[in-house]
Amino acid sequence: MTGRGLEGSTEQVVGFVRNLIDRGRLRPGDRLPAERDLAVQIGVSRPSVRAGLHALAAMGVVQSRHGSGTYIPDGPPTLGADALSFLAALHKFTVDDVYEARNILEVGAAGLAAERATPDQLATLADEVAGLFASLTERQVFLVHDINFHRSIAAASGNPIVASLVEMVSLLYYERRRATAERAVDRDLRDAADSHRQIYQAVRARNAEAARRAMDEHLLRSRSYQAKEAQSSTFRVPRPKRASR
Repeated sequence: MTGRGLEGSTEQVVGFVRNLIDRGRLRPGDRLPAERDLAVQIGVSRPSVRAGLHALAAMGVVQSRHGSGTYIPDGPPTLGADALSFLAALHKFTVDDVYEARNILEVGAAGLAAERATPDQLATLADEVAGLFASLTERQVFLVHDINFHRSIAAASGNPIVASLVEMVSLLYYERRRATAERAVDRDLRDAADSHRQIYQAVRARNAEAARRAMDEHLLRSRSYQAKEAQSSTFRVPRPKRASR
């Protein structure tokens, strides 16, 4: 098959899946038919089906699970992590860009969460806060709880667009922060855990203004923590000079 023919077949696969979604035949959490069945239904080759599924995965529409099949993700839709990393590299996203985007999105999300969070979502936030305090000596585990807390706040906002955007920005934040997390200062981690607890308490109290304020203050401090971690990673202790003979 020529490159143009494969491209056209890929578009057929993407269009077929889009049609199923539009008609309500595929919903979040559903498993797609097997590749061979899709090939027969669409009238294209299995390589074309695979190319189409790869394109859909890059868009965050489908997710492959090893040994299980291909599914519609059950959660906020996101742009594929690899695609977002490419965009970040291409357009030179800075740490300041990421934190500015987080502030725009997450401060508002915290206020909405205070108004809309369900009992289950509040329980999830409480679990993540407990996880932060329990992992103060395990930097990478702490980071995972940190990311999950912010994703949970966004989900609790009740706005799927906000949740999706926060999900995507979180991918960038995690990718960059995990490289410096091991250099986090114990005092900063305890302060960060306490900041998350304050956000949770404001959300639980249904105090939208306090939740927005707590999130804003937390993100400002978080930016300064990461700056210190990055600075320590580039600091080099000078070698002692050799004694002159």
